[in-house]
Amino acid sequence: MSHVRWTVVALLFFAVTINYVDRAVIGVLKPVLDQALGWDQRDYGWMVTAFQAAYAIGYAVSGRLLDRFGIRLGFSVAVALWSLAAMAHGAMSTVLGFSVARAALGLAEGGTLPAAVKGVSEWFPREQRAFATGMFNAGSNVGAITCPVVVPWLAGRWGWQGAFVATGAIGFVWLAVWLWLYRAPDQHPLVNAEELAYIRKDPPEPPHPHLPWAALLGKPQTWAFMIGMMASSPVWWFYIFWVPDFLNKQFGLGLTQSSLPLVVIFTVASAGGVGGGWLSSKLLRAGWTVNAARKTALLACSACILPVFITPLVPVTHVWWAVAIVTLAAAAHCGYAANLFTLVSDTVPRQAVSSVVGIGGMAGSIAGMFFAQLVARVLYATHDNFVVPFAIAACTYSLALLAIHLLLPRLEPMTI
Repeated sequence: MSHVRWTVVALLFFAVTINYVDRAVIGVLKPVLDQALGWDQRDYGWMVTAFQAAYAIGYAVSGRLLDRFGIRLGFSVAVALWSLAAMAHGAMSTVLGFSVARAALGLAEGGTLPAAVKGVSEWFPREQRAFATGMFNAGSNVGAITCPVVVPWLAGRWGWQGAFVATGAIGFVWLAVWLWLYRAPDQHPLVNAEELAYIRKDPPEPPHPHLPWAALLGKPQTWAFMIGMMASSPVWWFYIFWVPDFLNKQFGLGLTQSSLPLVVIFTVASAGGVGGGWLSSKLLRAGWTVNAARKTALLACSACILPVFITPLVPVTHVWWAVAIVTLAAAAHCGYAANLFTLVSDTVPRQAVSSVVGIGGMAGSIAGMFFAQLVARVLYATHDNFVVPFAIAACTYSLALLAIHLLLPRLEPMTI
């Protein structure tokens, strides 16, 4: 058997890595930009909100376009546009300018996860999808690891403007490799008959008509995914955009001093994504039902997230205790996300996967907009007290899992 499907996962992994580098640069540079440009928490909150609002639109629109035009073309356009938007940050000097650049970045980056989930649904049978999803989604953590290591060096050498331009340009390198290597499974010259048979081993899906958004929004499978995204995505954005600032405000860590804690957080988190996908895949191979395997993995991850509420209560002399707690929560988030995305390919017809992922991503981004405004205003009003944001981050996953179970007691496939 050939193994081209793992090359596809590697391409998706690197795309997600670059995606997260480009969106996380502003969080790493925030202490520098606060001083250089005179921002406060409310200004930063509006920039995060601009990204989230555009990301919500991009998520939904790109999901529909990817289902129509395929991921080779659709993903190529998304990567080219977001790379240009990332580079454009280096030319901005006002809150409005950064907000426009963040909006352009979010609009284009919205295509990433719908494309990646659709790619996995096309290249993997059901028994390997959660593991493959965890593999590519680990790129989000590798991007978050790479950012605090590389960006301070780039900023020290070429200034904060050069850091934005250099990281944005990397996307064009990936784009050239993608166009060279990617084809659909039945069109790829390196896929042999054995691998194609393995990819298509699940019972064939009956043909389905084109499903408009109104029809998808009437299905509990869509709402289950939407609720999961609304509960988890805003918290992940909080980790990306505010944890560097939390380490600076709470423990006095500067730009270079926070690099190691951030590397630790997101390195372990990447393993959590793979581990969460591996757990449900292992349970499936052991004979568990899809319903039991996915929900058990989601429950385990939710339990590991609960302790994060005590993070801002850690004494200032014990920064590594705070790092350890956030690390556990971030790793559990990634395991949760791997299984949440896999719920879509478990329950939704293949030709509607990107559309449902896009709808759910839009819902998660809209929730993220409101959470960003809440965080910014709470921090401004309380002089950077992070108790409320971390308390919310602790409980949303468990509540979402309860809602998912009530909507889909047995993870029933979507009926048309």
